[in-house]
Amino acid sequence: MPPVPSLDPKAQRGPGGKNAARVNMEKPQNGKQTLKKLIRYIGGSRYLFFTLIGVMLAITVLNLAAPMIQQIAIDRMTITGERLEVDFPGLIKALACLAGVYAALSLFTYLQGLFSAKLSQITVKTIRRDLFEKLVRLPIKYFDTHRHGDLMSRMTNDVENISTTVSQSIGSLISGVLTVIGSVVIMLTYSPLLTLICLSTIVLTVIVSGIMTKFMRKFFLEQQILLGKLNGHVEEYVTGYHTVAAYSKERDAIAEFNDTSDKLRICGIKAQICGGMMGPMMNCISNFGFVLIAAFGGWFAIKGMITVGTIQAFILYSKQFSRPINEIANQYANIQTAIAGAERIFEVMESEREKDEGKADFKAENVKGDISFKDVKFSYVEGKPVLKGLDLEVKRGQKIAIVGATGSGKTTIVNLLTRFYEIDGGSITVDGIDLYDIPKNELRKSIAIVLQDTVLFSGTIGENISYGREDADISEIKAAAEKAYADEFIRRLPDGYDTVLAEGGSNLSQGQRQLLSIARAALADPGILILDEATSSVDTRTEMHIQSAMVALMKNRTSLIIAHRLSTIRDADKIVVIDGGKVVEEGSHEELLARQGCYYRLYQTQFAGNKT
Repeated sequence: MPPVPSLDPKAQRGPGGKNAARVNMEKPQNGKQTLKKLIRYIGGSRYLFFTLIGVMLAITVLNLAAPMIQQIAIDRMTITGERLEVDFPGLIKALACLAGVYAALSLFTYLQGLFSAKLSQITVKTIRRDLFEKLVRLPIKYFDTHRHGDLMSRMTNDVENISTTVSQSIGSLISGVLTVIGSVVIMLTYSPLLTLICLSTIVLTVIVSGIMTKFMRKFFLEQQILLGKLNGHVEEYVTGYHTVAAYSKERDAIAEFNDTSDKLRICGIKAQICGGMMGPMMNCISNFGFVLIAAFGGWFAIKGMITVGTIQAFILYSKQFSRPINEIANQYANIQTAIAGAERIFEVMESEREKDEGKADFKAENVKGDISFKDVKFSYVEGKPVLKGLDLEVKRGQKIAIVGATGSGKTTIVNLLTRFYEIDGGSITVDGIDLYDIPKNELRKSIAIVLQDTVLFSGTIGENISYGREDADISEIKAAAEKAYADEFIRRLPDGYDTVLAEGGSNLSQGQRQLLSIARAALADPGILILDEATSSVDTRTEMHIQSAMVALMKNRTSLIIAHRLSTIRDADKIVVIDGGKVVEEGSHEELLARQGCYYRLYQTQFAGNKT
């Protein structure tokens, strides 16, 4: 496998069995394009979206009507000479209308919050679903070159940021557009000249916001990247804590965590300061607009061009005009964080998914197990080939042991056969059918793999054994466990096959987890069986118990065994020696020893000490 950026003992091994940490820093995408994609998700709930628009339209109309009614009420009071004249019936009617407007406004504001919350949750549910569906269809290579914690951060933190922003900002954005349009129209009917004076501040607003946007956006994207890196760091050290403790690397782990955390703190402060500056700057510009309106409005009133009520209404409308801009400015930090998170989410969604060109009539239950590698070339990293023209023929029912030095390409053969990776050249066939013509689902159903590093999932022991065959009943599950010599320890557990496993099966020993993995393969009953250091985690006595089960499991099916203990290698029909990315020797144990070639040297250095 290629270098894996994880200390997780379950992580797949790289060339030479080493892990290497690597962080992929995503390139920022176009913010406008990201926003368009996000809007498409929001528009997915079109009925709810248009209902929210209707509610916001009602709120806008009510907000715009209130100053007009106030202007009418004020103008019902006039001063003639030194005498105040009040049109009480008109005043009372205007005040009653105003009370009705504010009551209706309260109701529609409540509905706005309700519909905004629903729209937010439905939107993020769709994003979360699409993101997870994409994750499970990405090629293995993607996970080997991206931090697992960073991917988890995109699924959780970035999606949650979008949820918060949609819930808090979508109503403001819709209302803002409607309010700005309505305010301008009404102000033009009152005084076109005073409206132009009010709009003069918009030029300044656009210039300032444009400059601030370009300046701030890089901080918010960097903040999300650092947060993903920090989550990846935590995930690595939590899952690989035994390794950290064994090598006394706690101080190094803390130092690395603090270094990333400090960078996140500094970047977060810069982002929040820049985001927080937007609101006050917009308020300052809008207040300057109020001063202009008051000054010129007073002059126009003295000249008899407008009434005092009109000035009051104009000031209120100018506030309503600037309010949406100020609200968006105050929420700008959250909006930028959401857009930065959305960029990271869409980067995953737009990654190339795992290809499946298979159209051949291939059924897993009918697989015979003839496998052929012809002149196969492959490299994890361009320019550094692992397989250099490998040729290998495996006949149905054969038990083939593959041996070689670390990094020779043994596990790579398995990865290519299961199409976890795609070959660079040559061909691989199963039952005479090119691997690329076989549907991946059917190909992988025909193969069962028992790895050195066992993977168990949340759930019961029975559910984990039946992972590859969910239709299996309890009797079949128990039969498979008996074949793997797992039934005995399972029955000793408090709830037997219904025992719920802790995360990763941590409440079982490594050997017990290995037995469950073997039981899972036995239940799947595949046409092709792959054992990659399958008994390396069990003790010698347990291995002796399961050897007969392994022999029975491999009977009449093609089996590829990545070399482990000598007893299994001796029983193989053929031993294949890999060196330098090619097959250099083939034959039985005795034949290869007699040649005194590469296998003989491996035997002397690695296996001779295992003689019994």
